[in-house]
Amino acid sequence: MLELSLKRRQGQFLVDTQLMAGPGVTALFGPSGSGKSSVIAMVAGLSRPDSGRIVVDGRVLFDSEAGIDVAPEGRRLGVVFQEARLFPHLSVAANLDFGRNRTPAAQRTIDRDAVIEVLGIGHLLDRRPANLSGGEKQRVAIGRALLTSPRILLMDEPLAALDTNRKAELLPFIATLSRRFNIPVLYVSHAMDEVLRLADTLVLMQQGRAVAVGPVEDLLARPDLRALTGRADAGAAIRAVVAGHEPDYGITRLSFGGGALVAAGMDLAVGTEVRVRIHARDISIALTAPQRISVRNVLPVVVRSVEAADNHSCDVMLDCGGVVLWAQITAFAQLQLKLVPGMRAFALLKAVTVTREDISDHSN
Repeated sequence: MLELSLKRRQGQFLVDTQLMAGPGVTALFGPSGSGKSSVIAMVAGLSRPDSGRIVVDGRVLFDSEAGIDVAPEGRRLGVVFQEARLFPHLSVAANLDFGRNRTPAAQRTIDRDAVIEVLGIGHLLDRRPANLSGGEKQRVAIGRALLTSPRILLMDEPLAALDTNRKAELLPFIATLSRRFNIPVLYVSHAMDEVLRLADTLVLMQQGRAVAVGPVEDLLARPDLRALTGRADAGAAIRAVVAGHEPDYGITRLSFGGGALVAAGMDLAVGTEVRVRIHARDISIALTAPQRISVRNVLPVVVRSVEAADNHSCDVMLDCGGVVLWAQITAFAQLQLKLVPGMRAFALLKAVTVTREDISDHSN
């Protein structure tokens, strides 16, 4: 558990943030300059708040009123930055052991072999950092941080310096860390795709403040926050379970609170709990159930709200069996459909628009 109440003035910029982060991954999301990395630096002890309090796992690390300010090396926090910052003269094995040896034997709670297995770095142990790819370096940096047996793992945009392929390579490894090692993660990002794959709790940062905190699914379903979550990324994030596969047709069936979804085929075991990103731009609305069409997902819904948006469009929130879906339609379409709250309709979604990139494994 992480409890923060921090104030720090940096020139004309003021960080004034209060939040609580529980188990799992908490993502600080916002544009560059919103204060995300400043919060991480204060938690890590790399910069000192002007006032406030930091409590991690029940231990007070900073309290301006009580005069407590634990040195960075005494906080037992794992930190991973954009750059791996490995020791170039040491092998991968020695870099890992540097992290492990910083922690007294009695306080070591994480097994070295388990870290190597989860991060898939066993074949790299004898190499030097100069002979590693960017993604491999970051995996080793994460391993080194984990082997300090930290109370919490702080990750400051660890994928920002990687290309798309290396980023895709590393995301699955990061996604397993919190659950596998039972360590809370505070993750900084300005990329919504990372948040959707990794986070349980979302903190939206703006001008040094945490303006909204809550489950990812809840915050992404709020049109009033679209300026912070990104209109281009607008859409619902829903919980589902992999119900089955039909490899002959290249499809996967998902079960969720509102019924069933047909998606593009993916390599997830039946029964896997997932988060599904459904883009608002991919949902169409019909007032009657269409017949003999290629769209595989025709979901009965009830209109929750209709709001005018920019670029002559409308945001339509739909209730699908208690699950919120978000559709974006043109103002001209709304003129013809005349959607109002309480109206029954059908949400149409092509199976090919729900791909593996929109699915994240959230099984325990």
